[in-house]
Amino acid sequence: EAGSRILFEVLEAGAVDVLPKPRVDTRQFLLESTVRVCDAVRAAARAKLRGSRPPRQLVEAKLSADVVLPPPVPGRVVVETDRIVCIGASTGGTEALRDVLEVLPAESPGLVIVQHMPEHFTAAFAKRLNGLCAIAVKEAEDGDLVLRGRALIAPGGRHLMVERRGASYAVSVKDGPLVARHRPSVDVLFRSAARAAGANALGILMTGMGDDGANGLLEMRRVGAQTVAQDEASCVVFGMPKEAIDRGAAAKVLPLEQMHLEIRRFGSTTVA
Repeated sequence: EAGSRILFEVLEAGAVDVLPKPRVDTRQFLLESTVRVCDAVRAAARAKLRGSRPPRQLVEAKLSADVVLPPPVPGRVVVETDRIVCIGASTGGTEALRDVLEVLPAESPGLVIVQHMPEHFTAAFAKRLNGLCAIAVKEAEDGDLVLRGRALIAPGGRHLMVERRGASYAVSVKDGPLVARHRPSVDVLFRSAARAAGANALGILMTGMGDDGANGLLEMRRVGAQTVAQDEASCVVFGMPKEAIDRGAAAKVLPLEQMHLEIRRFGSTTVA
């Protein structure tokens, strides 16, 4: 609890990212920790020196969402269910998410969120947001329903996916390999939303280093979902949103302060 409080205090004070002390009990954990440290250093460099070119990546090849679930099939999604919002963020995302969620009304559409964050800290992050917001916020558990007025945040170190449950949506929380060098991965969340919700979904890709979420957002757009990327001026690191924009995945590019308005608008309209 004390460690979680300190983590959020340093993020509020302007830290770019926070990493847990690596364990030394498994080779896989050490490998993944090395990747996380390298990515965090690159993100910090880009956040402070946006004009500089990031160093060449010297890590193992990235895996795509194919290792977790197959691509969506256009035309197979039924559109009479409720609407859901899927958000992905990384570097700078903890404070950006707070800015968005704390001004949403209690009747907002259900939200499913991946924020790249160390294991064991996401529960405290959700609890912190829950105390600030009119909507309920909790760390996602396998089988949780996506409900109006509630946000589910992916637990650190596990993938989060949306599934159809009759006329409703639920989430599954699963282990698996790193996708786009992350677990949880935004690409996995967005692909699952494309498969399960189609035009019933709004995908939002926010500040962060790298390209996690760019391909998934494009898959969402191709099946009729509404898609938004955060603009450069309001990003701490304009990496993930830029990749989405460059790939044609974002139907809109909006500043952070307009994200809550887009969510409200989306929640008040019907699928065409």
